[in-house]
Amino acid sequence: MTTKLTEPISAGVIGYGLAGRVFHAPFIDAVPSLRLAAIVQRRGNEASAAYPGVPILRSVEDLLADSAIPLVVVATPNPTHYALAKQALQAGKHVVVDKPLTATSAEARELISLADAKGVKLFPFHNRRWDGDYLTVKQLISNGSLGRVVTFESHFDRYRPLQRENTWKESGDLGNGMLFDLGPHLLDQALALFGLPDAILGDSREDRDTTNIDDAFDITLFYPRLRVYLRATMLACDAAPRFLLHGTSGSYRKLGVDPQEPAILGGKRPPKLPGTENDWLHEPEKLWGLLTTAPNPATPANLITQPVPTVRGDYRNFYANVADTLLGRAPQAVTAEDGYNVIRILELARESNRLRQALPCKL
Repeated sequence: MTTKLTEPISAGVIGYGLAGRVFHAPFIDAVPSLRLAAIVQRRGNEASAAYPGVPILRSVEDLLADSAIPLVVVATPNPTHYALAKQALQAGKHVVVDKPLTATSAEARELISLADAKGVKLFPFHNRRWDGDYLTVKQLISNGSLGRVVTFESHFDRYRPLQRENTWKESGDLGNGMLFDLGPHLLDQALALFGLPDAILGDSREDRDTTNIDDAFDITLFYPRLRVYLRATMLACDAAPRFLLHGTSGSYRKLGVDPQEPAILGGKRPPKLPGTENDWLHEPEKLWGLLTTAPNPATPANLITQPVPTVRGDYRNFYANVADTLLGRAPQAVTAEDGYNVIRILELARESNRLRQALPCKL
């Protein structure tokens, strides 16, 4: 059993590739109840240049041996998540694991059991619950603007027609490919909104001329009076709407993606919480989604279309919840079971694709 924590909680990040550099280190550093205490970067000095006051370690073992760091973040290539998370849990650390949590549901279940046995917390990094467009969709569903939602469509489209060389993301490991790269984002958002489906139909495929991975997928989730369509491709010159919802009272269409990742890649840093309402990114009005409604269902041709201000997304709130959970101030927003459910349903999607049939969602 771990000892009672006080703030700021020291956190160490394993890995300083895209995940560690863009999604983890900046947002940990922006949460006052956390302290970015160490970064493991095996080669290179980019982390040291970005965070000159933070110790840069060359081995995972050095990080895990530091008893002053109770929280470890696994921000490494997908195939390493299970082994590194297990190693950190065995060392008695609380652990955040970048998506996908693991490559198999059996591995996810083992990590959950190990965390329980050690008395520590396991956090799947499902940060897209703090995307502005997703928060806007959640708000529209909650306030009844769409009536009863009957179809929910969510896309993550890209245009990468050529296979990239010398990247682990294009290797054929079990935890790689579009299904396990972008699938966790889309699926976790859908499950957070609607819960577990009755059945699932999966179609993952290789659309590019040359590829070692599944580079496109479609997943259909079946609910009693709702269909959810989750889609991604690497061959979308003209991307589909990020979200498209139809309901008994209206429709909502949203183009584009949350601006936080591009902002960090462009050199911005999120300021420290709590800040002010305008201290982090607001989406420009020209990118707001459109809500179309028929005020009188008896005259359905008389429609009103209006822009909906995008709720401000904020990945700092994922890490603020991690800290609040460990300090006993809030329930865990993204649970280890949430991570397991995502991996298990992705497995069912693969099996559905193999059998070419819908499967009951039995977890």
